[in-house]
Amino acid sequence: MNMKPPLLLVGCFVFSGFLLSCMTAARAAKAEEYYALGMAYFDLGRYTEAERWLSQARTLDKTKLASEYNLGRIAFETGRYEEAVKLFEGVLEKDPDNVMALKAAAYGRIKTGEFDEAEALYERVLLLSPESADDGYNYALVLNAINKPEKAEEVLSKYPYALLDNKDILLLYARSQGAQHKPEAVDSYSQWLTNNSDPQAQYEFALVLEENGLYARSLEEYRKLLALLPSDRTADSGGASTASGLRRSAIQFSIARLLLTADAENPQGVTELELAVSEGFSDTEALTKLLDDEKILSSAKDAIRKIINDLKSTTRDTSTNGGTADTATGTDEGI
Repeated sequence: MNMKPPLLLVGCFVFSGFLLSCMTAARAAKAEEYYALGMAYFDLGRYTEAERWLSQARTLDKTKLASEYNLGRIAFETGRYEEAVKLFEGVLEKDPDNVMALKAAAYGRIKTGEFDEAEALYERVLLLSPESADDGYNYALVLNAINKPEKAEEVLSKYPYALLDNKDILLLYARSQGAQHKPEAVDSYSQWLTNNSDPQAQYEFALVLEENGLYARSLEEYRKLLALLPSDRTADSGGASTASGLRRSAIQFSIARLLLTADAENPQGVTELELAVSEGFSDTEALTKLLDDEKILSSAKDAIRKIINDLKSTTRDTSTNGGTADTATGTDEGI
């Protein structure tokens, strides 16, 4: 028996469907309005208001993911890195191939010091956008931070044009090679320094030259650096900048070490070492390490022992007198 619903009931169904459709459209419009307001405040840098409106938009399906991503950006901008990572990775749970969220999560992990997690995220980024030199650069930064310079070099070598045009990528490439003690680092640093200037990079170049037996060129670079740097005591008193954190006494020590090992017969090595100490160098560990180098003459080692003993004696005397020793130091590897 074919029964039809009463016309009144049919009308109710039609009206209910229309009402539901209207309500859905209204919610969607409201979500877009909330989102637009949140982003307007975000662009103005008014993060508190932006967060309030985006949190409203986050509760509605149409603007949920975009709102969570931008709430993550606000958390990042305001230094709440762990919260930012949770928001970005929440987006990735629903949209695993979202490159923007992947990059944001990776950068957040860098800020929280979780470099292994950042590495895994950047691997996913490069699978999705292998042509991006900027993403490759960020990935290589992470790899160097976790002591994987060989992998960093491999990543950067995939962007030959960027190595020619982008100074940051080229310098990171040189540093990756230098960390592996590769002679190729000499050419990479030289190429970078042809068009750029930075005391820290110049110091690294001098170390690479010395390591590869190019002593005359290395000495020349060290001397150039000395001309740029104020004395440690002047810098420490606020009288001048120490240019990228380098210390004059440490460069002076590097010169002394080079001469003591590469030109052992030259008494200038001991003279340079004494000058380094007079400049403020007092790293007895670095000085003691010289005593184990077979290339240094025994007469020079006697002079080094005397310098070490004098430094220790000065430190003891100052401590006994209730003062503070002058420890304006710079180690060869940590300046």
